[in-house]
Amino acid sequence: MSEKEEIRLDDKERQPCEVWTRVMGYHRPVSSFNVGKKGEFEERKCFVEDKCHLDEKTVQH
Repeated sequence: MSEKEEIRLDDKERQPCEVWTRVMGYHRPVSSFNVGKKGEFEERKCFVEDKCHLDEKTVQH
């Protein structure tokens, strides 16, 4: 297969991916959440340490 060839799958060939998240100290699949909890999960933002712009002077040890 050359580098330019692209592999394409039909939807019927794909396998669903189950997303799990940590809730109250244990892991649960998002698919088991109720409507409100699913909405809350979609609104979450990932923390990126590099974007917090803290330097050694502002960090309390």
